[in-house]
Amino acid sequence: MSATILIIDDEEKLRQLLARILQLESYQVLQAGTIRQGLQMLQREDVDVVICDVKLPDANGVEAVEQIREKAPLAEIILLTAYGNIPDGVKAIKNGAFDYITKGDDNDKIIPLVARAEERVQMQRRIAQLEARVGKTYAWDSIIGKSAAIRQAINLARKVADTPTTVLLTGETGTGKEVFAQAIHQESSRKSKPFVAINCSAFSKELLESEIFGHKAGAFTGANKDKKGLIEEAQGGTLFLDEIGEMPLELQAKLLRVLESKEFIKVGDTKTLKVDVRIIAATNRDLGEEVREGRFREDLLYRLNVFTIELPPLRQRKEDIPALAAHYLDVFSAKGKKGLRMDPATLSLLQGHDWKGNIRELKNVLERAVILTEGGTLTPDQLPLDIQMSVSHSAPHVLSAFDLASAEKLHIQRVLNHTKWNKAEAARLLNIGLTTLYRKIDEYKLEDTR
Repeated sequence: MSATILIIDDEEKLRQLLARILQLESYQVLQAGTIRQGLQMLQREDVDVVICDVKLPDANGVEAVEQIREKAPLAEIILLTAYGNIPDGVKAIKNGAFDYITKGDDNDKIIPLVARAEERVQMQRRIAQLEARVGKTYAWDSIIGKSAAIRQAINLARKVADTPTTVLLTGETGTGKEVFAQAIHQESSRKSKPFVAINCSAFSKELLESEIFGHKAGAFTGANKDKKGLIEEAQGGTLFLDEIGEMPLELQAKLLRVLESKEFIKVGDTKTLKVDVRIIAATNRDLGEEVREGRFREDLLYRLNVFTIELPPLRQRKEDIPALAAHYLDVFSAKGKKGLRMDPATLSLLQGHDWKGNIRELKNVLERAVILTEGGTLTPDQLPLDIQMSVSHSAPHVLSAFDLASAEKLHIQRVLNHTKWNKAEAARLLNIGLTTLYRKIDEYKLEDTR
């Protein structure tokens, strides 16, 4: 679909000529003789580019740029003037105009200019769509599950989201702490500003300090130029500190200063910088115990512990597993195996598993299972052996899957793992011939998963 152009000019002949030129290039053209008429059209029509005269009966086009922007935030504005001057041109661009050109220039120049403006509009629309999609991705509805445990965590997060309060997310590894942090950010007044995340366990003390707070050139070997830290990158937005319990004590003191005074100092600098960021921290450790052991500052814990949300492990919300499994099955099967369904016995096995790695483990298991599935149904054979052989008291109907062949398959896999897939040694331990072992590996589709 071609772009829509609005021409605002009180000189009718010029306006008609320009409209005809644009229509010959397949643009949809609207016309207005005054700013008032133009603004009314912008309320009714979806306009991509506005071409506006500077001298109009009811307004100055340079001054009207802001009014046009209010009505059509994504539209680009090109100003036309009979007598161009530099101050007006500078002011027009400052007010948000795309360009400022003089009437009487070769009319052929207007087409490339409109085309460039249209490209920028399309880019801005795509960015807006992506931002809306990101907002939807991290909205509360995207946190899957209706169990009492997860709903309680969501309700707490909703209440604290649009406040400046520091939040501490606790829970086992893989329970979705970063997803919650993203959702809190997206539902806050800071959502248009950056969300910056860092895992405190992924860096040494020196690197972590530089990553968070930045450094001055010459602060240490290899620091050839000034570097902005993530805390500056998150200005106006949210800084998510994952695995906060792994942060060294020296850095905990610097973080405490940020929380208390909104100030920090770069590595190798003496100048104090102000920053406006919201801190969301996460840990799978008992920070109270860490304080008692002298590994975490008590005063920092008090600052972080203003509003704590504990995320439940998956084993405490097993009623959510069907919805989670269906979601990840859709995600991974969309990459080439659309329409894939799950065998009821497979779902029973998933619900019977303890999931020590929580949602992250479930996600990884289903991604692997989808890759291994050759038909249209995901069956127990595609699950890891420890899940295949687990028996849930709440799902006695799956016992038929655990026959002698399944036990043999599991035993051979364990022996192969024990021998690091040395097949000759595994055959000796199993007291079977090497040829028989190869046949069993092929029959059971065993894999070296090291």
